Amino acid sequence: MADLKPAAPLGRLLTKKFFARSAHDVAPDLIGATLLVDGVGGVIVEVEAYHHTEPAAHSFNGPTPRNMVMFGPPGFLYVYRSYGIHWCMNFVCEKEGSASAVLIRAIEPTHGIPAMRRRRGMNDERMLSSGPGKLCEAMAVTNKHNGLALDAPPIAIHARTRKPDIVSGLRIGITKAVELPWRYGLKGSKFMSKPFPG
Repeated sequence: MADLKPAAPLGRLLTKKFFARSAHDVAPDLIGATLLVDGVGGVIVEVEAYHHTEPAAHSFNGPTPRNMVMFGPPGFLYVYRSYGIHWCMNFVCEKEGSASAVLIRAIEPTHGIPAMRRRRGMNDERMLSSGPGKLCEAMAVTNKHNGLALDAPPIAIHARTRKPDIVSGLRIGITKAVELPWRYGLKGSKFMSKPFPG
């Protein structure tokens, strides 16, 4: 089946400098950017920021073999397995040692949709990548991608070409620091993992 959806023009490629900022600045700035892994992916429509000072962050209790990438320089991919089932991808932000990151929660598929459908075993584009585990499966991201640079193949992140309407609210799927409004999404997107209240 051909990929019939015309892809929107892509912005400039983001470099490590983009990520060398507060995770709270990077997270909303990623909404509307296009994330590709081996040419497959789409527009980022939902993210969450995590900071080492709060207990929901994997880095809260210090470095371990699992989270070591978070303590390195910004602009690298941190991949971990959630609940022993799903892979999740995060973009490391801030200066080396800060151990802060942005979790990519959902994308709107725009590139390589047939491959995403095959990997997910479904045709519904709205469900292909509407969650952190789903999008990793759709984009074939696993622990082999952990530690890869975000500005070099196979990863490409293109800046958004215009500023979208962004909504924010409480993070989801966590049990600690649930009061922090560090989840960001593309207003009105049907591709998010969960709608924002209101």
